[in-house]
Amino acid sequence: MTPDQLQRASDLLWDAWLEPRCLAALPDDLRPRTREQGYAIQQRIERRSASPLDGWKIAATSKAGQAHINVDGPLAGRLLRERVRASGDTAPFGRHAQMRVAEAEFAFRMARALPPQSRPYAVDEVLGAVATLHPAIELPDSRFDDFTIVGAPQLIADNACAHYFVLGEASPETWRALDLVEHRVNGVVTGKLQREGKGANVLGDPRVALTWLANELSGLGITLDAGQVVTTGTCLVPLEIDAGDHVRMDFGTLGAVEVHVL
Repeated sequence: MTPDQLQRASDLLWDAWLEPRCLAALPDDLRPRTREQGYAIQQRIERRSASPLDGWKIAATSKAGQAHINVDGPLAGRLLRERVRASGDTAPFGRHAQMRVAEAEFAFRMARALPPQSRPYAVDEVLGAVATLHPAIELPDSRFDDFTIVGAPQLIADNACAHYFVLGEASPETWRALDLVEHRVNGVVTGKLQREGKGANVLGDPRVALTWLANELSGLGITLDAGQVVTTGTCLVPLEIDAGDHVRMDFGTLGAVEVHVL
């Protein structure tokens, strides 16, 4: 794809995000055929933000999630600072709201940067660069009519279905000694729905998911910067939501995070 095609594809997705409206797919001449082309389109969405990039999200970190959107592995997306909320804040539901779900996620804030390198980062190496762990909620959405059929390159171009993100307070430092694989999380949509999940649903271990992200960026020549947040994918079956709902994700000893959906 030429730079002009990449920019035009980005413009279509950005306009659809803001209006909001949905696309059946990107036009054939603007449609990415590879993950790399998808990330090149996604990068141009970042340039629209008035603030430094807040961090990164990972989509499709469970086998069920991958099967649902017909991909064979995780996808990375950018967290734009304008779309980040603190626990207890409100987030708009959106007029088209394709996905209509809330996800409970382990999020890590980086203490130091992990630049691209020739060898893969190891889990311990990545954890050594982490400052804090946070409970988080992602409210994903898509700019496509049916995000389950457009394929990985277009989903990556669509910022891996990023929309709004809610970050809780930092967990106690004792998180480093916990078994995050078996750590339980309870998600509640007040008066409607409750589900439980655990860290094993996130690529087998949220720390492994974080390491995947560091290596995905490294392969793209991108630095995971100090101060950025990485949210690692849902650890429970996403909770169906609607306008007016209150969502709370309880991570036990790691804290809780909540959001009001308008």
